[in-house]
Amino acid sequence: MKRYIVALLLGLTTFLHAQNSISGKVTDSKNNPLAGVVVDASELHKSTKTDQNGKYTLTELPSGDLTLVFSYVGFSTQDKKIEKVQNAPTLDVVMDELAFQMDEVIVSTPFSKLQSQNVMKVDRESVKSMQEKGSATLIEGLATIPGVSQVSTGTSIGKPVIRGLSGNRVLVYTQGVRLENQQFGDEHGLGLNDSGVDNVEVIKGPASLLYGSDALGGVLFFNPEKFALANTFQGDFGQRLFSNTLGASTTLGLKTSTDNWKYLIRGAYNTQSDYKIPDGDRVTNTRFQEMDFKAGIGYSNAKFSSIFRYNYNNLDVGIPEDGIAEQTTTKKTTFPKQGVFNNLLSLNNTLFFSDSKLDVNLGYIKNDRSEFEDSNVAILHMILNTFDYNIKYYLPKIGKVESIFGIQGMSQENKNLADEFLIPNATTNDFGVFGTGIYNWGVNSLQGGLRFDYRHLVSEEHGIVGEEGYFEALDKNYDSFNASLGYKTNFAKDLSFRLNAATGFRAPNLAELSSNGVHEGTFRYEIGNPSLKTEQNLQTDLDLEYKSTHFEFSVSGFYNHINDYIYSSPSGAEIDGFNVYNYIQNNANLYGGEVALHIHPHPLDWLHIESSFETVTGKLQDGGYLPQIPANNWDNTIKTDFKLGNWIEDAFATFNVSTTFSQDKVSGYDISSDGYTLVNMGFGGKVKLGEMAFDLNLNGNNLFNKTYIPHLSRLATSGIPNLGRNFVLGVAFKF
Repeated sequence: MKRYIVALLLGLTTFLHAQNSISGKVTDSKNNPLAGVVVDASELHKSTKTDQNGKYTLTELPSGDLTLVFSYVGFSTQDKKIEKVQNAPTLDVVMDELAFQMDEVIVSTPFSKLQSQNVMKVDRESVKSMQEKGSATLIEGLATIPGVSQVSTGTSIGKPVIRGLSGNRVLVYTQGVRLENQQFGDEHGLGLNDSGVDNVEVIKGPASLLYGSDALGGVLFFNPEKFALANTFQGDFGQRLFSNTLGASTTLGLKTSTDNWKYLIRGAYNTQSDYKIPDGDRVTNTRFQEMDFKAGIGYSNAKFSSIFRYNYNNLDVGIPEDGIAEQTTTKKTTFPKQGVFNNLLSLNNTLFFSDSKLDVNLGYIKNDRSEFEDSNVAILHMILNTFDYNIKYYLPKIGKVESIFGIQGMSQENKNLADEFLIPNATTNDFGVFGTGIYNWGVNSLQGGLRFDYRHLVSEEHGIVGEEGYFEALDKNYDSFNASLGYKTNFAKDLSFRLNAATGFRAPNLAELSSNGVHEGTFRYEIGNPSLKTEQNLQTDLDLEYKSTHFEFSVSGFYNHINDYIYSSPSGAEIDGFNVYNYIQNNANLYGGEVALHIHPHPLDWLHIESSFETVTGKLQDGGYLPQIPANNWDNTIKTDFKLGNWIEDAFATFNVSTTFSQDKVSGYDISSDGYTLVNMGFGGKVKLGEMAFDLNLNGNNLFNKTYIPHLSRLATSGIPNLGRNFVLGVAFKF
């Protein structure tokens, strides 16, 4: 397979240039030209802006079908699909004013449609908006999206939770590559820095049809920052300061593009001290330091587009075993701690034919993770090498039917280099084949697909039989058929309805199959079960959305049945003072949903009132609740837009009240949690001082210094609260 892929890539150079181009004019409904409208040909990673007369030109375009997206703040985003570019050299666009934020193209689902046109409901949030809420890390920002939570260890470690499912049940994609970083461990964080990430798309529900195993609970799809507009050079510098942790986050990026070539480079550094709880104490060794480097180079013409990106992330993070002990503001981690080095390379290619196209995406990740107990000699050292490929052929359109055929796969090797083994040396090989199509008629869309996956896992024997750390050799095969079917329609001009049903699956991971020892992240002795079967689920989603110029309302509900749900359960025994937990299986049900409201009253065009509520319940079929299910949350925000003279533009002020309810629907070994309410405020805008301009953002989180313990905090069992009051100051320059 690899030889065929390499040969295909080498063949890219045989394609000749074409000279297709499109130009036009963009105006508002009163025929006034709009300057600064972004015209994006995302398939080519090429974009430009309209000039002062509203005119634009894009050159070196393919001869077949092409979609252009026109976006401008304060106007509704438009996508224009051009059939046979060579026959349409001119395209003029009239844009309509819209009070709400722009609609955007969804990349994580097939056919790259605007969210308003998408059959599957997908939430999308920009990193900039997360930072404007005062989030210290990327995972903190994700947890502000309805339906998304986090298993956290203060500010240093966080794992995403989508509608009650986490770990290997939530798949993460970045730079178009499946992120693999030993995510089975509760103390293994996301491993991504928000610098150089443009936005995240959240699929809340099984996406195994698109991504295979581990997408049973949902997908987080991180879209990297775009390259510079054609024939421009751009630079930016950002700095954020955090009062609670005495921390700082810095980023610097440079990028430039010609009509064909594009380049970017970015560096970031993030450092935090131990976080302070409301009574003034600091939680010892929750400090961390992170370095991140990203680079990209791309080339596109009328026949193909090829983008290569590289990401290096180095994380030095403390493990807070002692709770509230030594009080210090140092940022240098002490023992025990983790050191994580992550190298990610991606190559994303698109080949354009006369009436179809082919996507070939390749990725390689090396995750190097070490744990240090009391010295700089690692007691645990794991290296995970992962190569994955994703090839999709977009067939020629037949009438109103669009279809895609694809193959995906992964080859993975886990190695242990220290004396202590958490999981054995092993290799995993995945292969999947799928097809999906969409039929559009009038305001209706029907989308469905089928997929088959096969996984082969082989692990080595290690240790002495009957002793801690012994792993028997495994040779396991898993396979699964999955399907999805979705329908979208508009009941009225502003009222849309979506109904989706999909199956998903997840093969058991190495920890669940073979664990035999103390898991430091959960402080318990875990024993794996090599007889575990594949998890298989069926989820039904319903979404109703009303969206007009000054009012938006949506309600989403889901029911998720999982056969052979895998979880750890206490056996009642102890080994070396640690409670013993065994991995077992049971059928489970999860259900709940989200409700969101956004009011932009006229004529008070400067006012936004937003409210959202999220709930999820998880139960075992034979009685009892699932562990680690997030508590219900009700979030309310008042936002105002304004301008102060000539020195601050696009200004905003926010007042947020977030109420998390008590969680007493817990498993027999979980602990219940109390509810709490947090009050947050924010202010920001573009400041102009003469010729200099910069973005300013100031946030105050947990303003009343409330003592609270999130239900999914890993420090909850020790009774350790989360952060107290925290002020965040952010400044960003563009040059």
